[in-house]
Amino acid sequence: MSTINYDLKNIKALAFDVDGVLSSEMIPLHPSGEPMRTVNTKDGYAMQLAVKQGLHVAIITGGKTVAVRIRYEGLGSKDVYLGSSVKIHDYEHFKNKYNLKDEEILYMGDDVPDLEVMRTCGLPCCPKDAVPEVKEISKYISHKNGGYGCVRDVIEQVLKAQGTWMADEAFGW
Repeated sequence: MSTINYDLKNIKALAFDVDGVLSSEMIPLHPSGEPMRTVNTKDGYAMQLAVKQGLHVAIITGGKTVAVRIRYEGLGSKDVYLGSSVKIHDYEHFKNKYNLKDEEILYMGDDVPDLEVMRTCGLPCCPKDAVPEVKEISKYISHKNGGYGCVRDVIEQVLKAQGTWMADEAFGW
């Protein structure tokens, strides 16, 4: 298992794609035609803890499923961007809303629609099963696949570097 080679103490915000990052790349379809995402409970635990520790957490996805909004707002994210056809626009909105600098933002994506944001943010990361174009520009490639703990991997490293991983808030939901 490798570690992120970046000054994680300066990270103030985390942003994540859903399909292929927070959810596996295999998406079952409901009989109604609605895509159904998987979620990883360890990713969810880490996300809610990151919010409690003062990090801004955004979800930027091209998907439009209401269940995604419910899940991630339920974990404390105040910034869930659904139907994001050009992700850089929502990334810039998120960045400006909190007066952040690019170098203060970690973004994790896995596919071509994430490239523009990943070229802009300070710390582009990806899961182990990301496409080659994304891996090529990532400063960190998780040892975990999308939907299988890659988000927990990066959040845990950030919070450990900031000394907040096992703080009092860690022992409750």
